[in-house]
Order: sequence, then C-alpha cells, then structure tokens
Amino acid sequence: MTLLLEAPQTATDTGRAIPSALDAERSVLSSMIQDPADRIGQAVEAGLGAEHFYLSSHALIYRLLLELYDADKPIDVVILCQLLTDRKQIDAIGGPSALVDLSRSASSAAHFDYYLTIIRDKFSLRGAIKACSEGLAEAYANPPSADDFLDGLETQIFAVKQARETQSEQTVAQLMDGAIKNLEDLLMGKKKMEGLSSGYPELDAMSGGLKPSEMLIIAARPSMGKTSFMMNIVEHVVCDLHQPALVFSCEMASEQIVQRLLFSRGRFNMAAVQRGIKPTKGELKQVMQASQDISTAPLFLDDTPSLPIGDLRAKARRMKRDHDIQLIAVDYLQLMRSKSKQANDSREREVAEISAGLKAIAKELKIPVIVLAQLNRGPEQRQGGAPRMSDLRESGSIEQDADLIGLLYREEYYNDPTADDAAEQKEANEGKAQLIIAKNRNGATGDVPLTFRKELMRFETRAFEPENN
Repeated sequence: MTLLLEAPQTATDTGRAIPSALDAERSVLSSMIQDPADRIGQAVEAGLGAEHFYLSSHALIYRLLLELYDADKPIDVVILCQLLTDRKQIDAIGGPSALVDLSRSASSAAHFDYYLTIIRDKFSLRGAIKACSEGLAEAYANPPSADDFLDGLETQIFAVKQARETQSEQTVAQLMDGAIKNLEDLLMGKKKMEGLSSGYPELDAMSGGLKPSEMLIIAARPSMGKTSFMMNIVEHVVCDLHQPALVFSCEMASEQIVQRLLFSRGRFNMAAVQRGIKPTKGELKQVMQASQDISTAPLFLDDTPSLPIGDLRAKARRMKRDHDIQLIAVDYLQLMRSKSKQANDSREREVAEISAGLKAIAKELKIPVIVLAQLNRGPEQRQGGAPRMSDLRESGSIEQDADLIGLLYREEYYNDPTADDAAEQKEANEGKAQLIIAKNRNGATGDVPLTFRKELMRFETRAFEPENN
C-alpha cells in the first residue's frame, strides 16, 4: 500500500494529528547524506521506501539519494543541491539553505536503526487510517455487497501489516553449513524435506513435502476416497507432526469428520460396531488412544456449506494470525462459490476465481493448501477408468494454478462383475490404489502406490510391484 502525503497535513477529519515523525525523518536523511556508503544500504535492507516519509520533500530527497547510490555516484550536499536545481525541484524542498540545515540535523548516527523503525511505524499507522477512512466512506455509500466490501477492507488492512515485513539477504558463508548438510544427506541416500511430511514417503520424495505457498490438487471421481486421503494427511500433520491445520469441509459435517478420524486413527472398523460386533479390549484401547491424540491435536474444522472464497480467505487469515496454522485443506473446490458479478455470468469464470483465490491464499499466508476436486465422467468412458488431468471439471484454470495435481485412482472401482474373470479381477485389484502425479511444478511426475483399507477409510503406503512383461 502506497501512502505518500504530498503536503504536510497536521490533522485528520476528526481534528486529530496524523501520525508522523519529522525529526526522525530529518535525522535519517542527514545520516545518509553524511555517511551514504553505510547508511543508505542499511535503510534499503530495512525496507525503507520513499513512501514511508511523511513529507513529500523528504521523499524527494530520499529518491534522489537512492538514484545516486544505485548509480554508484558520489553524494554530498553540493551534488544534491545541483541536481535538484537542474531538475527545477530545489524550491520543492525549501531551497538550498533547507537542504544544508537538513544535512546537519543528525549529530550522531547511533540511533539510526531506531529512527528507521519509528518512520516505518508511523507509515503503517497512516496506512491503517487511510484504509479505515476509505472503508468508512464506502460503508456510508451502501456498497452492493457487504461481503465484498468487508473482504476488500480486510485485504487493505492486511496489506498494511504485510508491508512491514522485510526479507534479509544471507551471505554464502551463512548458507554454506546448510549446503554441506544437504550434500551429506544426498551422499547417504537421504533427501531433504522442503515442506511438511504428508505421511506418504513416496509422495514426499516426489514433491519434497507439503511446501509453503503451494496449492496441491487431489482429484478423483466420487467414491474413490479422496476425502479419506486428505484427512489421512491432515491427521498426520496435526497428530504426528503437531502442526496446526485448518479444514474447510463444504460436503461433510464436522461431527462426521471427527468420527471418521477417530476410527481411522484407532484402526477400528466402524461398520463392525454398526453390525453389533463388540470391540476387543485391545481395540478399545486403540480407540481411546486415538481419541486422546485427536482431542489434543491443533485441528480446526469449518463445515460451512457453499463457502464463498472471500469468506474462506477471511477465516484463513484470522486463523493464521491467531493460531499460526501451517496447512489448509479444502473439501472440495466445486462446492465453493464466488460472489463477484463476473462469477454470476459463468461457472467457468467462477471456478477460475475460486482456484486463483486459493492459490493466492497459499502465497499470502506462506503455507500449503490441499484442495480436493471432482473429475468429470471421462474415466468411465475409457477402459480401465484411469483418470487424466483433462478430466478435471472446468480444468483450465485449476491446471494453471496448481503446483501439484494428484489423481486418485482405484482400479477395483471399475471391475466388471459380469466378466468371466470377475473373481480374479476382484482378488487382484482389491485395495489397490494409486495417486497419479500428473503435474508437479517443482519435481517429478509418476505414480504413488497405495493401499485403501475401506473398512478404516484409510490409505496406506504400498510397495511398488514389478510390471509383467
């Protein structure tokens, strides 16, 4: 957010003074003029921009300092004064005498870092005032959509906070230890995990884990078990890695999700209880342990149906701020909605907005986002039913936005019960599943072999089987 006040205002519409720190601004500029080689670079690394200065004259001087610094040209009062005169900007800063006075205003650079912090703090406060003032005016204007208005207002406020975050560069010496450790791991046959573990070693090996800022699409036809697969990953993250996660379930109630988690983690057949089969003491112990694991896990559930992408964004930001969530899972994309006017005219446009919005959330919050998606009827029309990436409903935008696309497939789903070898088919394919990595922006594609234990609603790792020649 850019907020450069071209004139020195002293009060808001309410009569209150606008936050500023003119003495700190003068001291910082003076230090940079006196010691440009060290202080200008220090200011740039701290994320200081011309927009952070309250007075337009100060912003003008800072831009000129940066220009000379980037061009590796000498800097002093005489050079600055001459350039401003040549560009007919000298009067904008109050004349040569004002520049001389400013250059002498810092008697010591001892508090330079602290002054930088003050300037950035005041800029943030002015940004918040601007966003709130504009929001107040827009609210009085009765916007057509309250949800869109609130989402836009939250985006502005969040932008003010994001603008405060700066990234620092690291020297080669600082990175060398990590590089040597990576080399040692490779020589020992290990592979560095870049993100959160999914709980499936082969998937982690291909993807590098669930990496920050990435959107992972898990797509399948109905009844393939994609919700179970997603929740198996979530369970591993919250129960085994103890990392906070947020699940948006547009299809299933939160109570059902918790129940499935309980029996899946407890490795207990829920259908057996429903048939009147009593669990053994050992099975009850497993369920009780699973209950304790899940109860203490940092898992947050939201089962709002037909969830608008704007609402999801707002909730995700709040949960990131309050609980530092490390993973978001969404079940599933085609059940979400967008409230924009463009989305009302086209379902394809609506899906594109939702897909782009989910990817933007991953980048903004710097966490992985797992999104389930439905496939069209294409697999049913092909022998064997193996899915393709083109089977994604409204696939264009989803394919473009996703960093990784996994197509979940169970061959037994397509067994022909009328075939002569139906019994052999059933025995050979029972439980066999695979996640077909059809797109992987930062890694290899291929198949992840899995076993689906339907009675536990659980996917487990399966060893590769040699192909028959």
